[in-house]
Amino acid sequence: MNSFSHENGILFCENVSIAEIAEKFGSPVYVYSENHIRSKARDYLTSLSKPGMICFSVKALSNIHILKILADEGCCFDVVSAGEMQRCFAAGIDAGKLIFSGVGKSEQEIAFAIKSGIFSINAESFSEIERISKIAAELDTVAPLGIRINPDISIASHEYIQTGKKEDKFGINTEDALSKLKEISNNPHLELKGIACHIGSQISDTAYFKEAAKSMLRVISEIDALDLTCSFIDMGGGGAINYINEKEMAPQDIIEAIEDVLKERNELLVLEPGRSIVGNAGALITKVEYLKSSFAIVDAGMNDLIRPALYKAEHKIVDVNLSLKENKTLKVVGPICESGDYLSQESQLQADEGDYIAVLGAGAYGSVMSSNYNSRARAPEILVNGDNYRLIRKRESVADLINPEINL
Repeated sequence: MNSFSHENGILFCENVSIAEIAEKFGSPVYVYSENHIRSKARDYLTSLSKPGMICFSVKALSNIHILKILADEGCCFDVVSAGEMQRCFAAGIDAGKLIFSGVGKSEQEIAFAIKSGIFSINAESFSEIERISKIAAELDTVAPLGIRINPDISIASHEYIQTGKKEDKFGINTEDALSKLKEISNNPHLELKGIACHIGSQISDTAYFKEAAKSMLRVISEIDALDLTCSFIDMGGGGAINYINEKEMAPQDIIEAIEDVLKERNELLVLEPGRSIVGNAGALITKVEYLKSSFAIVDAGMNDLIRPALYKAEHKIVDVNLSLKENKTLKVVGPICESGDYLSQESQLQADEGDYIAVLGAGAYGSVMSSNYNSRARAPEILVNGDNYRLIRKRESVADLINPEINL
């Protein structure tokens, strides 16, 4: 599904001109396609051959209007902080549809999760399991527990988005986890609900999902041998999207690969897609302030979209208005006082000073990772549905930045 396309040289999101949005709300500005998000969520939900949970990874795009849309489609949610939990609650999402992941959960966050009644707290260390048990005992209750396994699987992607290798900080070594299962299941303040893994992002080969599923099958078989039970197997997310020339993974292919390995199991299959639902639903619109030699200096920087600077990620950048002008080979850079502040090392653009360009594939890990570095206000977010569009996050003002410091 192509949410952003040129018609007669004009860039549209669905049926709305990007130039119209930029003129009304200014730049930089994030724009999302509602129908793209709904379509991708449905692709996952309809690909399950038996009951399961598609838990959208809130860290990918946490705007509460987006979360409401996904909840409406039938998604559950994977959260990694009390803040993300509260965003889900603000969107009207039931706590029983939340799984709490993450390696550094605080005592306050764990207590909040237990008291809120979430579906599972997926623990990533034995120390965390002890903490969950202690807090549940203090609350005189039983905490729902998932155990995240580290299967020691290396994938072909950037090192910063690999999460399933032995040397990574995530999860518990398989052998160590197996040695403690009986002890954990006998704890009166813990209910072992499931096992989980997540091996990384931008995975473009189903063989990695199969390998991870085989690791989980071994663990669940050991649970059977110990005469224990659990209700879900959480395989995480990680399906690749096409930014420029990447191979995109279809949800059906991912799910078929996993279900083929786990076909004899009756536990709920849980998946945690994020990028693959919202990544290509969004674009960052920015204006060219200056042309300088081979540079296009724009009004969006690494504070707005940090992926190129942090991961050396490549995004396709296109003109909002095409013309008969010749393309220029330009390095697209921002206004931040850092040499690493760039959005593209090389793009073919026609844009002159004052023209808008669009950074595509910015729906995931775009706005959510933005910052106020250089005291720059964060960009607004616009949601497009067919011929209509609406503001779903206001542009910050300088007052928004300063008031927490002066109103003490």
